[in-house]
Amino acid sequence: MRRAASLLIALVLLTTTAMPVLAQGDVESPLSISTRYPAQVVEANRTVTVSLDIENRGETPFIVYLEMKELPEGWKATFRGGGRIIKAIYVKPDRSLSVDLRLEQPKDVTPGTYQFVVLGRADQWTAELPIELTVEEKLPPQLSFTVELPVLRGTTSTNFRFDGTIKNDGDEDITVNLEAQAPQGFQVAFKPSFGAQEVTSLPVNANSSKSLNIEVSVPRNTPAGRYPITVRAIGGDAEATVELAVEITGQADLNVTAPEGRLSANAYVGQETPLKVIVQNTGSAPARNVEMSATEPANWKVEFDPKRIDEIPPGQQVEVTARIRPADKAVAGDYMVTIRASAEGGVSDSTDFRITVLTSTIWGMIGIGLIAVAVLVVGFAVMRFGRR
Repeated sequence: MRRAASLLIALVLLTTTAMPVLAQGDVESPLSISTRYPAQVVEANRTVTVSLDIENRGETPFIVYLEMKELPEGWKATFRGGGRIIKAIYVKPDRSLSVDLRLEQPKDVTPGTYQFVVLGRADQWTAELPIELTVEEKLPPQLSFTVELPVLRGTTSTNFRFDGTIKNDGDEDITVNLEAQAPQGFQVAFKPSFGAQEVTSLPVNANSSKSLNIEVSVPRNTPAGRYPITVRAIGGDAEATVELAVEITGQADLNVTAPEGRLSANAYVGQETPLKVIVQNTGSAPARNVEMSATEPANWKVEFDPKRIDEIPPGQQVEVTARIRPADKAVAGDYMVTIRASAEGGVSDSTDFRITVLTSTIWGMIGIGLIAVAVLVVGFAVMRFGRR
């Protein structure tokens, strides 16, 4: 009996010794406070807002009271939620809610690193979050200017458009003035992206960027080659430069005219009339295989000498003779003949010539002769039969 009692006592003592006694500090706290950016670099004299996450990992809801355990001298801290100043937040089990901590700097703040500690209390639980802010002086305006494709190729009829971006890396909003240096005769225009109006300046906010289009048009007679263009963005003491270039590949440009610009002529029915035509190449590349053609009234004939021109160099011209023959039954009056010159590459030009058709002088002389003969016949008849 005594032996059984001894064994029972020993078993109880052994069991009691194996069971640990848990203190409150050994239980994991269901309350936590965190932030995504616990250490930041901020500008002097700017209010800083830090987003806090208050989490309840427990099985019962609780009210978390918030305060600053550490706050540098002269700084002001407020907790905000729902658009108002708060001192506590109600958090349901297994939930997390956000609160903003607004930190206002003193007016005479000096650059340096400042330490803050946020304290949250809920029943017997507490949680802390250290925050570090490094205050720096305001950064002056700093501009950068980039263009996606700084070199474009095309002909003199191409509208060259560069897509650019101006970035303000400073802490001040500025107005950026735009200017360009281009070869003589080149036209450079600045337009905001998704806009058609030309501008000479753009507002660029601090630490942001603006997109713009740079459009360049060149004179039609520009020779083939590479032409540099310098574009500058100037905002206060900040300046950024970008180097652009357009490569002109050259293109023929035909112009049909007449000597001294006279676009009219006279022609006679049944007769071939020569008309001098000038074909000019005002482009920057040779015009090759130039074909002459005409659109004339019905039953008219128009022939060219020469009909085909092998090549017209840039800035040169060739004289062509158009032989125009009106229709045999054409009546006197004004007619329109269109003369056209077409070259390789789809280059062409046409001009309308006014052709005035006149009655032939031969038929006029014949008519006069017939009238004279008729007068003579009448006179002879009067003289002969008048005697009777």
